[in-house]
Amino acid sequence: MHEAPFAVILFAHGSRDARWREPVEAVARRMSTRQPDVSVACAYLELVEPDLPTAAKRLIADGARSLRVVPLFLGMGKHVREDLPQLVDALRAAHPDVVFSLAPAVGETTEVIDLLADIALRS
Repeated sequence: MHEAPFAVILFAHGSRDARWREPVEAVARRMSTRQPDVSVACAYLELVEPDLPTAAKRLIADGARSLRVVPLFLGMGKHVREDLPQLVDALRAAHPDVVFSLAPAVGETTEVIDLLADIALRS
């Protein structure tokens, strides 16, 4: 249970290909189905809207006071290691009354590594 209204931002790279967003948005829909009381938004580093500040502003305007940013990246490259923490720091400065947390890249979690191995083995 979260002390303040809680929301999640799924953060992904972005692409000019419109279909690229579909899996990211599918994760957001699945989250909303599984836990409807948690607001979820998608945000993108580049090439696709909304960007992270815009998504955060929308959730905050809707009442979120605790935001968790979840990078939907397979690894801890420059974007996740350097760019994303800077973006989250800027959000903290712009919204000092909101608690921001940054999850690890999903691809580095044991659950995703196991799932990818299972998928590769059955293919």
